Amino acid sequence: MSEEHNVNKTDKKVWIILAVAGVLIVVFAVLFFSNKSKMEEMVEEMNIEKMELTKEFQDLALDYDSLQTNNDTLNIMLEHERERIIQLIEEIKTIKATNAAKIREYKKELSTLRGVLRSYVVQIDSLNRRNKMLTEKNKEYQQKYSSIKSSMKKLEKEKEHLEEKVDIASKLELRNVEALGLTGKGKVTRKTTKVRKIRVCFTILKNITAPVGEKNVYIRIQRPDKSLLLHSLNDKFKYEDSEINFSAMRTIEYGGKDLDVCVFYKVDEGELTDGEYLADIFIDGYDVGTVTFELR
Repeated sequence: MSEEHNVNKTDKKVWIILAVAGVLIVVFAVLFFSNKSKMEEMVEEMNIEKMELTKEFQDLALDYDSLQTNNDTLNIMLEHERERIIQLIEEIKTIKATNAAKIREYKKELSTLRGVLRSYVVQIDSLNRRNKMLTEKNKEYQQKYSSIKSSMKKLEKEKEHLEEKVDIASKLELRNVEALGLTGKGKVTRKTTKVRKIRVCFTILKNITAPVGEKNVYIRIQRPDKSLLLHSLNDKFKYEDSEINFSAMRTIEYGGKDLDVCVFYKVDEGELTDGEYLADIFIDGYDVGTVTFELR
């Protein structure tokens, strides 16, 4: 009985041990599969976190791309930050989602880059406001310049108009204009064959606006056939935009008051023909008088 009792006691212990072991195995199995599920869930969450982090860096890169400025220095700095973000995105793609330490570093870097972005936004906004202000001032100056330029042109036209009026007012006027033929003894004659000189006389009227001093008086005498009486083709004076020949010239001293003047043209032998002659008088670049006379 004693041995059988011992055997039964031993078997009972074995069964107890086996039962406990089975329970432990079941417990460990439950714990293993439970932890495995949790680990898989954790890895999935970390993969999602990695994807979200990548997306945030990509969005940040787009934010940097959206910044616009005409400042070359800022553009260089922005380009440097863009290249840094692209580099970080490539690095994130290569690390494991379970590398929590690296993920924390990239999150910290993301926060830093966002802070830098905000500082650039402030700088660019300030520059844009300043550029807008300068553009408005420049526009204002341009308008003022255009207004001044327009006023200057108007004044210049008024000045030219006044100068034209002054020139017209300073143009000398004549009266008592006459042209006659003279013999060798100075007697008046209308005989073509007896004329040795042609005398053109007139009175220059008083003019307070005309310049005083020495003046050249030019006479142009045309024959009935419109040919100009002259002694030399080099005898020329300036009229308007060209130089023309004259028949006779005399220098006078004009003092602004009435002045009687006579100019003489010495006739060459055989130069005259019968008919009506025309004499034009020029002073200060103006054609100031015309007279006709007849020789026969």
